[in-house]
Amino acid sequence: MNTEAPVRRGPARPSRARRSAGAAAFVAAGALLAGGAAHAQDAGAVSPAEPARDAAPDGEAPPGAADEPRQAPENHPPVLTSFVEADYPAAALAQGREGTVVLRLSIEADGRVSAADVAQAAGHGFDEAAQAAAQRFLFSPARRGDTPVASRILYAYEFHLPKAPASGALRGRVLLPGASSHGVAGAEVLVRHQDGRAERTRTDGEGRFQLEGLAPGPCVVIAEASGVGRAEVETEIAGAQVAEIALRLVPSGEEAPIEVTVRGPSEAERRRQSAEAVTVVETDRIKRESSDMGEVLARTQGVGVRREGGLGSATRFSLNGLTGDQVRFFLDGVPLDLAGYPFGVSNVPVGLVERVEIYSGVVPVRLGADALGGAVDLITDQDLCASRAGASYEVGSFDTHRAALAGSHLHRPSGLFARASGFFDYAKNDYPVELEVEDERGRFSPARVYRFHDAYRSAGGHVELGVVDRPWARRLRLRAFMTDYDKEYQHRLVMRVPYGGVTYGETSAGVNLRYEQPLGRGVSLDAVGGYAYVRGRFLDVATCDYDWMGRCDPEDSESEPGETDAVPHDQVFRDHSAFARLNVEWRIRPSHAVRLAVAPTYVTRTGDERRQGDPDSPDPLADRRSVLALVNGLEYDLDLLEDRLDNLLFVKQYVQRVASEGSVAGDLARDRDGSTHRFGIGDALRYRVTPWLYGKASYEWATRLPSPDEVFGDNTFIAANLGLDPEISHNANLGFTLDARETPAGAFRATGNGFLRAADRLIVLLGNDRDQSYENVHGARSLGVEGSAGWTSPGEHLALDGNVTYLDLRNTSSEGAFGAFEGDRIPNRPYLFANGTARLLFRRVFAAEDEVALTWNSRYVHEYFRTWESLGRRESKQVIPSQLVHSAGLGYVVRRGSASLSTTLEMQNLTDEGVFDFFGTPRPGRSFYVKTTAEL
Repeated sequence: MNTEAPVRRGPARPSRARRSAGAAAFVAAGALLAGGAAHAQDAGAVSPAEPARDAAPDGEAPPGAADEPRQAPENHPPVLTSFVEADYPAAALAQGREGTVVLRLSIEADGRVSAADVAQAAGHGFDEAAQAAAQRFLFSPARRGDTPVASRILYAYEFHLPKAPASGALRGRVLLPGASSHGVAGAEVLVRHQDGRAERTRTDGEGRFQLEGLAPGPCVVIAEASGVGRAEVETEIAGAQVAEIALRLVPSGEEAPIEVTVRGPSEAERRRQSAEAVTVVETDRIKRESSDMGEVLARTQGVGVRREGGLGSATRFSLNGLTGDQVRFFLDGVPLDLAGYPFGVSNVPVGLVERVEIYSGVVPVRLGADALGGAVDLITDQDLCASRAGASYEVGSFDTHRAALAGSHLHRPSGLFARASGFFDYAKNDYPVELEVEDERGRFSPARVYRFHDAYRSAGGHVELGVVDRPWARRLRLRAFMTDYDKEYQHRLVMRVPYGGVTYGETSAGVNLRYEQPLGRGVSLDAVGGYAYVRGRFLDVATCDYDWMGRCDPEDSESEPGETDAVPHDQVFRDHSAFARLNVEWRIRPSHAVRLAVAPTYVTRTGDERRQGDPDSPDPLADRRSVLALVNGLEYDLDLLEDRLDNLLFVKQYVQRVASEGSVAGDLARDRDGSTHRFGIGDALRYRVTPWLYGKASYEWATRLPSPDEVFGDNTFIAANLGLDPEISHNANLGFTLDARETPAGAFRATGNGFLRAADRLIVLLGNDRDQSYENVHGARSLGVEGSAGWTSPGEHLALDGNVTYLDLRNTSSEGAFGAFEGDRIPNRPYLFANGTARLLFRRVFAAEDEVALTWNSRYVHEYFRTWESLGRRESKQVIPSQLVHSAGLGYVVRRGSASLSTTLEMQNLTDEGVFDFFGTPRPGRSFYVKTTAEL
């Protein structure tokens, strides 16, 4: 039957379809082609069309047309017997789109669909999804009389969004009339739904209220307080989301200004509640404090930050016992040293960071990282849809000055945006220390001296231009940056010999381009690539020997230049780096996603010793060295049981090639290279027991490739080692999180986590006071527990938080350089430490929208050995003593609309406790700081 039968309708889920004018139009078209009449039908229903006169298979004339008229056989349209549900296009689902696709189906005499052509398109991925499903339909074929025949029909496939979750929530605050920010206690709040149902509650002492279990849909919210006023607003409750409302009461007859926002979980909350082994630190309040990024991170469980001295000094970051390059650092997913901060995470301005994501042991594939201990991603402000500006300035002890400035602007009609930031840091670091000083007769006696050659200066900025929310780009951003720092060098790892003329520093500049865009059919792209140039310098040409009083010894003023070595040094090294991060996500269904990450990095290094003793001898710094690393990852994300269960299964591939080329005396070539190729696997699981309690488990068989700094050294004190092997580790975490935010007694939070790091060929920095290099330790194991707890009172007047970490990091190698110390703790690393924080908050003290905050921070580090614990007698060992350090701050912030101004006074190390890091180097004692911050 070579005709088009009536339109059939089918939804994305089997259900009855409604009659429509559109359906009738398609039926009419079918009837004209068929040469007979047809009628619109409900989905799944079939009624016979009128006979298709003068129609025959293959378009032939009916036999006997010239003969005497006779009754034609009865025609029967095809009947759908097996319906196939189409996959809802992920992009359309995310955008809340529905659609109807009209298909022209060719049905064979055996009931199979041989073709499904689009007669009326809906776009947005609906057409392809409908075709794929329809081609798997089965029909009872059309019949002419009792004979099955081929036929064509028009079929309308309807896509309807899934029903919203069963309930949503509403919370907010009822305010007094006028401009006051005071809440109204005891006000009645009524939520009236369209079907007439209503829920009631009353506000607390702060004027706040919350209602849960509300049916999704439009509603009216009414707040009323007898003798004060009334407010009313229309809003909509969304399933699995929280509607937040601010209602300002007005006397009867006046119209109340209403503020309504609907929001889901923040990005920080989504990260916390994901299956990833992540701790999220938000910096909203911390930005107003004088703490630098190192101090912010050190307050987090499992994290240790040890410093050689004051601001700008060398920093060693550890996570669950693993340290150095075993932990990778990023800025918005870009390696930190390729984003303009080669001098370490501790010196990144806190004001430029919105939150910090700390990944313990198991690293997401999207970062493209080879990390053993984990990763730290500093996330800047991602809201590009607002214009704002901010500035801060800090002054403090030891001649410390820190300033930061940032601003952004969006031109909404075109989507063009621009933002920029800059910073400047300076510290003289001339704090007093207690040590043994040699007098004129060579005798040593205790003395209090001031560090005299330890100043630090850094400055930098970035400019970012791009577009947002265009059809061809959700975000396109071009970022250029330049930073520079200089540091005076007071002494080596151990405070034995002072230096008065040694300096080092780095200059970094670069550019990167980021593109984010959904590609359709559930596929989205996030790609970034860039180039960075780093120029490092080390200068040691002083002709004077200094004592701890900062005095030059005149008897040695005619000696050969150089303090750190027997010869002077004027070294320069240059790094050229290119990198890319390509992340593609395919959201197959709302609960299924596949992600692919490809992350190549290429670094070349060369240098120059400008004060070489023998000009004819080869300069080892001039060797051209290169590292090519490629980290690929594939991840499958499965979300089941209505988001109660989330699982991430992933595999990684690691490729590295290291090359060094140069020449020796006599122009003989000396080329060395090596390559590594390994695979890894991991899984992360989160199970939500209740909305406020969930557990996590994660595992990764990880490989960490040696970094360029570990392979090539720093050209000054750390020697190159091109023979380094990659680290391999079994990393595991098991923990729980409790987050009960809304209870009559306040908000409670707690976490507990156990971790294991079983590493082979662990890379550590070894050596003495003069020579160090990175070496492979044949085995090490870190086993530990960490936990945190916190409470915030109703009204947020008092907040208490604390955490504790215990780890047992031991050498497990039975042979090699450390075989004699099998079972010993790895030396010079804290194994027990804890933090505590208290914050007392007062509102509306001097103005309607102001706050006064008192904060207290404490940190305890238990004593630990500087050397192997089995070496020598316990009473003769070098020990870093236990330390308990307190700091306190007083802050005041006043707001007016979106603008705010704050000032914070802080005193660090209140008790002037002796604090030691890095082989017993003293850190600053009691100090004072003042910081002012303004935001528009």
